[in-house]
Amino acid sequence: MAVELRVRGMVQGVGFRPTVWRIANELKLSGEVLNDSEGVLIRLEGPEGDIAYFTRRLAGEAPKLARIDAIETSALGETVAFDGFTIAPSRTGKMTTAIIPDAATCAECLSEINDPSQRRYRYPFTNCTYCGPRLTIIDAAPYDRANTAMSGFPMCAECSAEYADPADRRFHAQPIACSRCGPRLSLSTSGGQPVDMPPGGDAISVTARLIADGHIVAIKGLGGFHLACDATNPDAVAMLRERKRRFGKAFAVMMPDLETVRRFCVLSEMEAQLLQSREAPIVLLDTDGDPFPEAIAPGLSTLGVMLPYTPLHHLLMQDLGRPAVMTSGNLSDEPQCTDGEEARARLAGIADYLLDHDRPIVNRLDDSVVRIMAGEPAMLRRARGYAPAPLLLPKGFEQALPVIAMGGELKATFCLVMNGQAILSQHLGDLENAPTFDDYRRTLELYLGLYDHRPSVCAVDRHPDYLSRKLGETIAETNGIELVGVQHHHAHIAACLADNGVPLGAPPLLGVALDGLGFGDDGTIWGGEFLVADYRSYRRIGSLRPVAMPGGAQAVREPWRNTLAHILAIMSWEEFQANFAGTALHGYLVTKPVRVVASMIATGINSPLTSSCGRLFDAVAGALGVVADAQSHEGEAPELLEALVNRAELETMPASAAYGIAVLPNGSGVTWLDPAPMWRALLADLAVGTSNATIAARFHKGLAIAVADFSFQLMRDHDAGNAVALSGGSFQNRIVLEEIKRRLEAGGVRVLVHSAVPANDGGLALGQAVVASARSLAGDDAVQGDG
Repeated sequence: MAVELRVRGMVQGVGFRPTVWRIANELKLSGEVLNDSEGVLIRLEGPEGDIAYFTRRLAGEAPKLARIDAIETSALGETVAFDGFTIAPSRTGKMTTAIIPDAATCAECLSEINDPSQRRYRYPFTNCTYCGPRLTIIDAAPYDRANTAMSGFPMCAECSAEYADPADRRFHAQPIACSRCGPRLSLSTSGGQPVDMPPGGDAISVTARLIADGHIVAIKGLGGFHLACDATNPDAVAMLRERKRRFGKAFAVMMPDLETVRRFCVLSEMEAQLLQSREAPIVLLDTDGDPFPEAIAPGLSTLGVMLPYTPLHHLLMQDLGRPAVMTSGNLSDEPQCTDGEEARARLAGIADYLLDHDRPIVNRLDDSVVRIMAGEPAMLRRARGYAPAPLLLPKGFEQALPVIAMGGELKATFCLVMNGQAILSQHLGDLENAPTFDDYRRTLELYLGLYDHRPSVCAVDRHPDYLSRKLGETIAETNGIELVGVQHHHAHIAACLADNGVPLGAPPLLGVALDGLGFGDDGTIWGGEFLVADYRSYRRIGSLRPVAMPGGAQAVREPWRNTLAHILAIMSWEEFQANFAGTALHGYLVTKPVRVVASMIATGINSPLTSSCGRLFDAVAGALGVVADAQSHEGEAPELLEALVNRAELETMPASAAYGIAVLPNGSGVTWLDPAPMWRALLADLAVGTSNATIAARFHKGLAIAVADFSFQLMRDHDAGNAVALSGGSFQNRIVLEEIKRRLEAGGVRVLVHSAVPANDGGLALGQAVVASARSLAGDDAVQGDG
């Protein structure tokens, strides 16, 4: 019997062909295996039973980094006289198989770099087919050494022998290297002066000593430079924060091992598994135990923690023996540096030393961030370790046209749809920053080239001023393809549906989208939305009551403006003064141009209406004085407000103690959730000196009760089924997500939440992509708006 097996999925660059070769030879089958543009092609000749057993073993013994999406079997039409089983040369063609994400150091390589008898002892670029760089080094398809950053490093004889041996775990490992032929480290001062190595020392051990002595070192890693300092040294942390001009946003910390993590944080088994996984993300953990300097994560009760994920990091942390800050190598809001000369120029005023190496970083890549919420991992930032692994689209999307989706403005990503799967790019940052937008465009061109992607449809956000939309309009016009405008919150809900594998033909359900802002169909700014939606369309049936946002974008940065707007929505300034003149909030607001802002709101001058949940969080944070003048980064106010909540108090608090939010029909077909009762109760609490922690708990619990109860009402009134999808950046708040989900599930509702893609705008491109795909499959007019 002779058959051909087509294996699709993440099956190149992971040691898949050697696994096929090994199993085939063990079963004494003849044939060949090769890579091509569609994945892996296997031709087998032998008894039917042995071939069936081969297929079962292949599925069960696939390499660690592989993901088999399908094994398709067909009869081999041609007669071939195979001489044993061999690995045949790769074939080129249009790239449809997956590019593998970068993977954390495997146990075998870690053992080698710590074993003095091994030739890769303390070699910081050790890797194999089970681990090492992938996306960060590729610049063209197919994934061969000549098309990677390793093209400039000819292999020595020993590496060549490993590379050519199918029985070796480095068979065709494209980044293979050793100290004789591979990349090398260099340590210098920020001014470029090489640092002398002491007897018996090397660049890594000296770097560890410099960090321990209180210095800041820029370290070139997989996808860019980190800025590192001793996380237990308050002076070093404060100096890094001052030099980097990162005044509020938390730093991530790398710890040597799990034992160290447990000294500082609460660590569940699931969180430990994430930290040790091949993806090795930053995991957001609750702090408990030994304290860090306050400047690590100001005002927060959580800490972003990661373990070493490259040989360089493992060796450094072993030598250092304590936690180290590992934050992106840049000034705040800029892309991280990827090149030594660039780092020396841009980080000269921040880093004292640079630990550089000569392997180029082709693709900038941030660390991924994950948090356990409602008992499951939730992606907050999808980058290293996860991107660009393809996401299999749900049933019904198999014949979707090639689509490109441009994403949003903040936490930008883009998405390609091809062959029933979505290729979601890594997190690229905020496009309002010019260097970030340049990097976004360059990365988009790279992906289009790698996958030879020629879209028929371009999907964009409906906000007319988003740079991603403007670029999408140019792409559509230049290439003569259809442009699809997708409403922001519809995209959020569609992304959640795709993330949960909801089939294309599923009936509409209730989607709750809570976030900072999105351009609404009525010209206002939405952000607290209740939609009856499927992939193709949606209908808005509820929202938070719109409130003015005085100053427009300035109100996003300055929470006090939202606080004042919410107060003036329920009472006059004179009434507020008469009732709350003795409060700290009144004392603060009288220092602001209240009359001017009140006039702006009354006349509608630069005060757009918004139903934003994010601005509601800002307003409450401003009222409590948590952050009132200005946020140092997007989302700071909600983060600090969540951190105020005492979980024990929250869990024992009766529903009657939570702040009430009213349901307000308004005759437009869109029912409002009106926070007016909440504000009157909150202001009364401020007047009697209720603690900020209790107020924050009452706010969170009241919002969760209101959203859940409102959802039940809307599902009944609008026959919206018995499932709810939760999406939008406000669902990164663990309290909000868990409280709403628990209440809905207690009422018998199926609740869909994000896991593989972020609930924030990092998942927006996926939502746009599936909306555009669904419409094209249905033959909808692609240029029509939602509604």
